[in-house]
Amino acid sequence: MPASPETRAVLLDLDGTLLDTAPDLAGAVNALRGEHGLSPLPITDLRPLCSWGARGMLRGGMDIEPGHPDYETLRDRFVSLYRSRLTEATQPFPGMREALAALAADGWAWGVVTNKFESLAVPLMEAMVFEPPPVCVIGGDSAAHPKPHPAPLLLACERGGVAPADCVYVGDSARDIAAGRAAGMRTVAAAYGYIEADDAAETWGADVLIHDAAELAMAIAEAAGLGPVTADR
Repeated sequence: MPASPETRAVLLDLDGTLLDTAPDLAGAVNALRGEHGLSPLPITDLRPLCSWGARGMLRGGMDIEPGHPDYETLRDRFVSLYRSRLTEATQPFPGMREALAALAADGWAWGVVTNKFESLAVPLMEAMVFEPPPVCVIGGDSAAHPKPHPAPLLLACERGGVAPADCVYVGDSARDIAAGRAAGMRTVAAAYGYIEADDAAETWGADVLIHDAAELAMAIAEAAGLGPVTADR
């Protein structure tokens, strides 16, 4: 159900921000490794790459990047394996349900903008059964361009009936913050997410930084109170 035009909205990345999907993503790539006679890798090795979806999993799990002649075949097989175990161990991050409920009680709508395929993101979100439910679930193939392009975030605004200036975007990667800024939104960096060792959430230029989901509601209030979005903020 679209939000009313005056409603403010919190938009969240999915993997590493809203949901801890690493166990199922790692499980799928380890199943793929098994099919190729390789031993499983520890989830601790794969977890920082999960924000990159199939690309990250194949880089960390199969040492293969886009452009390799076998990449598309392995990607399709990985997606099939992941789809078969989409919700085996995935859960919202601790405190996330409570934070979203508190924001909803304060008049905020919320939605999801992810680079995960929409055909994976929608059933995953339906299985999680949030209350209230998101006003939109935008995948990486829902708009003409994925993040860091602002197109998916602007599509979320269109579907949710919310102006970009009335939105705060929350994500666990530099491309999330770049997309939010390009869309004219306030941004919150989720430092608890899937972040590689040579990266640092403090360097992304977000308006607010949080270290767990319990800080989300306060961070949204802080970001919303920072005044109009400007190009040089």
